Amino acid sequence: MNKITVGFLTFNPKDFFTQSTPMKITRALFISLPLLLLACKEQAQKTTTPTVVRTNKQITLDIKEANRLSELPLGCIQNPLPYKSGVVIAKESDLAMPAVHHPAFYGCFDWHSAVHGHWSLVYLLKTFPGLAHRQEAIDKLNKNLSPENIAKEVAYFSMNPESKMFERTYGWAWLLKLQEELYTWDDPMAKTWYNNLKPLEDYISEAYMEYLPKLVYPIRTGTHSNTAFGLSFAYDYAQTVGNDALAQVIRESAIRFYQQDQDCPMGWEPSGHDFLSPCLQEMDVMRKVLAKEAFEPWAKAFLPALFDQSMDLHPGIVKDRSDGHLVHLDGLNFSRAWCLYPFKDNDLAYNLATEHLDYSLSKITDGDYAGQHWLGTFALYAFKVKKESS
Repeated sequence: MNKITVGFLTFNPKDFFTQSTPMKITRALFISLPLLLLACKEQAQKTTTPTVVRTNKQITLDIKEANRLSELPLGCIQNPLPYKSGVVIAKESDLAMPAVHHPAFYGCFDWHSAVHGHWSLVYLLKTFPGLAHRQEAIDKLNKNLSPENIAKEVAYFSMNPESKMFERTYGWAWLLKLQEELYTWDDPMAKTWYNNLKPLEDYISEAYMEYLPKLVYPIRTGTHSNTAFGLSFAYDYAQTVGNDALAQVIRESAIRFYQQDQDCPMGWEPSGHDFLSPCLQEMDVMRKVLAKEAFEPWAKAFLPALFDQSMDLHPGIVKDRSDGHLVHLDGLNFSRAWCLYPFKDNDLAYNLATEHLDYSLSKITDGDYAGQHWLGTFALYAFKVKKESS
């Protein structure tokens, strides 16, 4: 029988069956050492797992904060310039001022920011009847969300073949989120605005159902085209208004895209101009489309550090808020918060959400249009999810 070397020990296996005292000791060491090392490793893991205590810091959306944040969309939803157009020019008539193509959503620098600026005002009017600029907000919404304006918005999508892809899917998702907010508000003017927007809602719902089965791979960026974000918001809408066909397509698509994902590399985030977290947005939509008993093991395999309380995640730092791309990271802080707050029994998730929301909240009314035209919405949505998750 050949001799075996383990570390600095060389022995003949047949000696294990002798009764000599030295070999008894060697045999005991050989058998027990691996078990001892394993036990030490397990003990080290137990002693290094952090204990997390929920923060006592309170951040609330009160009437004072609501008034402050309402000034941001009020200052831009009817402000036509500056504006970043998404027009693909196929003929001369395509060249026109934004209000020609988008008489409802021509402000706030771009179409999607105008849409979610309207969502912000609807949410604030609905939540705070005593809003300081209530009548001004109502007047602007009445003017922008007229049946005639929405008809022109719908017509834009068929202006030329490239227009079908306009605002896919970020702007689409915010339009459906706006409709969801109106649908759940029992107020006559909300019903009027909802009915006026219905043709655009229907168009976008159908566009989603046509597009998603063709999308072979999800888009995992931290900006507008992120697939998980668009799915998550559209799923909320579909569930709320009872659009079962859209909800089914979204559920099937999300599971097809993400069910096999594990160990999402949070350490790679953020990119330099992210306003969405690819990992957290994916977890957000899977939380919605999977049953609880299926989601919990998926989530623990996908982001284990969040659930063993060891995740080290810091708010994104912005060094120049006049730079329209760099200021995206304030938005990332808010969107991370709205993805984390739903884990209400997870102290680490709550602490991280609160830290991120608090970090950027005071910084978004600095007078620079690069951030002010959109960041208020992100802050408000983080507050909304925080309230609904408490």
